[in-house]
Amino acid sequence: MANDSSTGGYLTPATSPAPLEGQALNRFLQQVWVGIAGLDGTLIRPRWQAEPPAIPPFGTDWMAFGITRRKGDTFTSTIHDPTGNGNDSVYRQEMLDILCTFYGPDADNYASLLREGLFVAQNREVLQLNNFGLVEVGEAIAVPEIIKDRWTYRVDMRVTLRRSILRTYPVLNILSAEGTVDTDPYTIPFTVSE
Repeated sequence: MANDSSTGGYLTPATSPAPLEGQALNRFLQQVWVGIAGLDGTLIRPRWQAEPPAIPPFGTDWMAFGITRRKGDTFTSTIHDPTGNGNDSVYRQEMLDILCTFYGPDADNYASLLREGLFVAQNREVLQLNNFGLVEVGEAIAVPEIIKDRWTYRVDMRVTLRRSILRTYPVLNILSAEGTVDTDPYTIPFTVSE
């Protein structure tokens, strides 16, 4: 059983609702990129997979993406909710830098579709419903590379998203307390109870 503030020890957050992380975050971002850039879902894939799929045939347009930087705001906001037994909600803002790499003869086109498409309010709606906001879409940089002994056209573009993270911890309400307030030259005892 998980600890709460009455048991002492480390506290872990409640499991629901948990912010998108790991594979769930990659699946979410892939769906957004598919919807906006218009490439088939099998041709938009996360980078750095344990078992990477085969590279599409030469001349096929495809995309790889990966979060290269996560920067959280320095301070969080912690708010106690006295409902029921009580809990603390910890809020943080986090910036995600996502490197989007497009390969193939129409790489420029798909990079442009994603860039412009992210500025259409309706396309950002799913981001906003999941506590994400668009911060910036960087420049598209052509960086052709040799894949399987052939030059492949490649375009790199950085997308920066900001998201709100909420985690809830079992910090219970204080039902009673006893103590003293020691101020020179007075000592004042106090008792607080519900």
